[in-house]
Amino acid sequence: MRAFLNAKGWVQQQEEINAIRRPMRAPAPVQKDGPRINEEIRVREVHLIDKDGQYRGNVPIADALTLAQEAGLDLVEIAPNAEPPVCKLLDFGKYKYQEQKKAAEARKKQKVVEVKEIKFRPMIDDHDYDVKMRSMVRFFEEGDKVKVTLRFRGREMAHQELGTRLLARVKDDTSKVAKVEQDAKFEGRQMVMVLAPR
Repeated sequence: MRAFLNAKGWVQQQEEINAIRRPMRAPAPVQKDGPRINEEIRVREVHLIDKDGQYRGNVPIADALTLAQEAGLDLVEIAPNAEPPVCKLLDFGKYKYQEQKKAAEARKKQKVVEVKEIKFRPMIDDHDYDVKMRSMVRFFEEGDKVKVTLRFRGREMAHQELGTRLLARVKDDTSKVAKVEQDAKFEGRQMVMVLAPR
């Protein structure tokens, strides 16, 4: 009886081990970034453009690869979605370098607009106001938006007209360099206004 129980336990243990094991799958092919070159191009014929930029017409892939080897260049797939794909004879290293330079140039020209925040109080002193206005003008010159936050504390909530007057003054003083993107509105115990450069 004990041998039967041991055998039954052993079978149960093997079933648990087998249940955990997953079937083997082939790893997914590595996706190549960039165009296909030379032997990676697997079509019968291609539209071929030679190294001088002259259109050669539809050419069998074997002939195109031979021409590339004779010229000491690579066969690079430029338009893979065309029927048949458009390929060009060129130096792939130089091509890749030019593409990287174009991408870097595009990133350099791209300006990320940030939203800077300037905080005021309803009873702000004139000197403090001037300092904050200089900062705000500098932000506008750099092309950034400015979020003006006016914070009320304690009994200041009873005199909201002071805050409204202050925000109107800010709007007037920045009217030459900025426009109102979001008018002043209450958010809890503070008034918020967003200005964008002109």
